[in-house]
Amino acid sequence: MFLCSFLGTFHGHHSEMGYHAILAFDLRQYYHSYVETDDQIALLSKPRNKGGSSDLASAGFNIINSIIGSGIIGLPYSMKEAGFPLGVLLLFVVAYITDYSIILLIKGGNLSNTKTYQELVKETYGLVGYLILSTLQFLYPFIAMISYNIITGDTLTKVFQRIPGVGLDNVLTDRHLIILLTTIIFTLPISLYRDIAKLGKISLLSLILTIVILIIVMVRTVTFSPQIPKSENAWIFAKSNAVQAIGVMSFGDIFENYCRDDNLATFGRFCYGVTVILTFPLECFVTREVIANVFFHGNLSTVFHVVVTVVIVAVATGISLAYDCLGIVLELNGVLSATPLVFIIPSACYLKLSKERWNHSDNLISCLILVLGVLVMAVGFVMTVLHPQECSHGKEMFYCSPSNVSLHNSTLPP
Repeated sequence: MFLCSFLGTFHGHHSEMGYHAILAFDLRQYYHSYVETDDQIALLSKPRNKGGSSDLASAGFNIINSIIGSGIIGLPYSMKEAGFPLGVLLLFVVAYITDYSIILLIKGGNLSNTKTYQELVKETYGLVGYLILSTLQFLYPFIAMISYNIITGDTLTKVFQRIPGVGLDNVLTDRHLIILLTTIIFTLPISLYRDIAKLGKISLLSLILTIVILIIVMVRTVTFSPQIPKSENAWIFAKSNAVQAIGVMSFGDIFENYCRDDNLATFGRFCYGVTVILTFPLECFVTREVIANVFFHGNLSTVFHVVVTVVIVAVATGISLAYDCLGIVLELNGVLSATPLVFIIPSACYLKLSKERWNHSDNLISCLILVLGVLVMAVGFVMTVLHPQECSHGKEMFYCSPSNVSLHNSTLPP
């Protein structure tokens, strides 16, 4: 049971952070597709055109935003489910493995004389491997886009309910309308940018709001904690139900712990909703780039650029409007998509290309990461199906005022 919990939590932490570190690695390829340099770094794309430009600051803001993003809000719940000491330990372990996986990608690129993740896999495992990788690279950010829409609808409706005169029957509390408005006014226009460097300032704003959120949470930790009953075994090293941390980065909203009439928390919810909206276009860039590489040889005309972007955003929005609870889907997405991208594929490529002896340190560590990745997938899949997370909207914590308690729209995944 402890091994299952360990692996479940291990994946729970890396499913968002680890994948987005790999995503950031791909984004750096995208930046260099617009900037000609004399000394191309290994695994960075050659320039495709001169239609855009990017500076180091914009690149940095986008990369940091894609790695940190809104997933940081789910960390406290993940720590609670895993056991705080084990959660902190695994956070560092996953960071190391993610960093090592990127190093393996670079070494594999040098061995195969390829410059991108896709080219590396195609050179190593052929067309089948390339299509599998492309499918995984598309699915993870696409489902993240759906979850971002759901979070936006749930979060901003609670914010608007605090406006005087806005009741539960007001249009501003309709999550479907909020999702449509934010998509049409914000996420779609921003996602239509061809040059990802133009998202630099947007990512900077998102990072500033993330800092504001952290400050709000720290303030509430001091001012609100005396009112909260102490948790049982709060400092236990590891918990047997750590598997509930699987996929939590996508929807573990810490603001669910605060009461609806808490104005400071309401401002934090607003910042969180805006942060999610500003992170959405980065995911859209990745999905569009995958489609461009697979079906259009990496080049999209202006017309196809608009059409592909609108279709991707429209489908993601349609799904988020039709379903308000994707808990098990998001968990399975983390297990079946992020794990291969971060753990399995980089290690498998390096092991096939490596010319070192079998007992070389790189080969041994790669084998260990590969085995861990397979175990995480298997255990994570089984535990996610057996223990799906509850999906609840509009339900307040028991310590909030009884007059604020609302149990409407609370559902369990089938």
